[in-house]
Amino acid sequence: MRILMIEDDTVTSAYAARGLVEHGHVCDVLSDGTDGLFYATRHSYDVIVADRKLPGLDGLSMVRAMRAAGVQTPILFLTAIGGIDDRVEGLGAGADDYLTKPFAFAELLARIQALARRPPPLAEVVTRLGVAGLDMDLIRREVRRDGQVIDLLPKEFTLLEVLLRNQGRVVTRTMLLERVWDIHFDPQTSVVETHISRLRAKIDRPFAVMLLHTVKNLGYSLHAPR
Repeated sequence: MRILMIEDDTVTSAYAARGLVEHGHVCDVLSDGTDGLFYATRHSYDVIVADRKLPGLDGLSMVRAMRAAGVQTPILFLTAIGGIDDRVEGLGAGADDYLTKPFAFAELLARIQALARRPPPLAEVVTRLGVAGLDMDLIRREVRRDGQVIDLLPKEFTLLEVLLRNQGRVVTRTMLLERVWDIHFDPQTSVVETHISRLRAKIDRPFAVMLLHTVKNLGYSLHAPR
């Protein structure tokens, strides 16, 4: 999983992030609510863990802004503010779970894993995906660009689906390995790069406008020209 942790207590964030990495996950750590909102709306994560007391933008306001921006990622509040009314307020702001400090790492990990297993909201169940003339029919398993049918192999179709579901966001190599190939470790091969190259040759090179972009040192992003 790729997890975003927004926590201004460096001791807590270092402890939690180290444990998550040791369990094979990728963890981006931020200490400011404004930065947290920026990352959550521009990158794709499996779970977001956030404190309520944050500089820049407090946790409640940050989560409300994430939901208003359409971020559907499961969010866990990890905070010392633990009264019943506080929990209700946090869940009402858009969080999916609430864990108070001090906490046991085993419980934090279990809650993160439980959130990641939740099915997506019904509103996210779609039959078509598309951007800038590129259209994917999930029922017919058909892809067209500007009306022209594009023949994709099964893995290429799945790869494009992941990119389309995260259009405008950076999708990392690790995320693609997990979601397309169900590989949860780095196989030290060029399988991602090879399939990206093949996909780009089919959906981009025959056309005037490029949609699939490489983001140096981060991953890939599918988006319309800005």
